[in-house]
Formats: sequence, C-alpha cells, structure tokens
Amino acid sequence: MKKRAEDIWPVWKLGLLLYPFATAAVAVNLFMLALLGSWIGLGTLSPMSAVWLSLPLGIPATWASALWVQRLLVQASR
Repeated sequence: MKKRAEDIWPVWKLGLLLYPFATAAVAVNLFMLALLGSWIGLGTLSPMSAVWLSLPLGIPATWASALWVQRLLVQASR
C-alpha cells in the first residue's frame, strides 16, 4: 500500500521543526554573500542584520526544505 505525503507528516509540522535550521542557514548565507559583495564595493552586512533579514527570508527556505523532507519520507516508507 502506497502512503501519501499527508499520511507521513504534514508540511506545516515539518516546517515548524525545520524553521530554526533553515533560517540559520539563510543568515549564514546572507552574511557570507555580503562579505563577498564587499570585494566589489558593496556595503557589508553585520551579523545581527543578517539574522534579522533571515527571519522573513527563512519562511520560503523552510517551505522548500519541508517539501523536500516530506518527499524523502514518502520514498522511505515505500
């Protein structure tokens, strides 16, 4: 019997679990991108600014990672 994705874990529950990790990854990537941008004359971004910017930007990253994990869980249950 094939399991549906909704039978494993709903995306919103996975999102609640993954939000801190996805948001931290976004913050690190934003900070590193700002450091690379300083080489070409763009302004730098403080670590706290990167954290504050990552809070809303972490939502789409969380949604994408929750969908990915849900697909992996469905494949593992087959």
